Amino acid sequence: MRTIHRDIAGGFIFSKDGKLLLGKNRKGGVYEGSFVVPGGGVDDGETKEAALRREMLEETGIDTNTATVTPLYQSSGEHEKTLRDTGERVSVKMKFYNYRIDLSLNADEVVIKTEDDWYQSRWFLIEELKNANLSEPTRNTLVETGIIKE
Repeated sequence: MRTIHRDIAGGFIFSKDGKLLLGKNRKGGVYEGSFVVPGGGVDDGETKEAALRREMLEETGIDTNTATVTPLYQSSGEHEKTLRDTGERVSVKMKFYNYRIDLSLNADEVVIKTEDDWYQSRWFLIEELKNANLSEPTRNTLVETGIIKE
């Protein structure tokens, strides 16, 4: 199996009332079946922050230009996925550039339009995260930043 390398910009989106937005990746995507933050690959020549803003808009419909965006814990991970354009199954070694995004709206006021690779979005209370089916990188970031306690 071929291995590819990707830099990934991921957004831990928090509502004003303290909930975290998570969803699942498309069938065949990395960490399929687990809850993950929205995010995606950094394109050649694109900054991590520009990729973050683009991916948040593409995957959630949320424009983060008026949100407070703060760099978070960087991590890495490896998982298999199926490439959409060729159907090839590959191993993906990823370097995650995570950001905390604080919105000025409560969760029930945020309009979410899930598109692209990310779907089944859901707002989680912080206390629900410990028992949620989170991807390993998502859980690790939440633990390393002190958002959840293991």
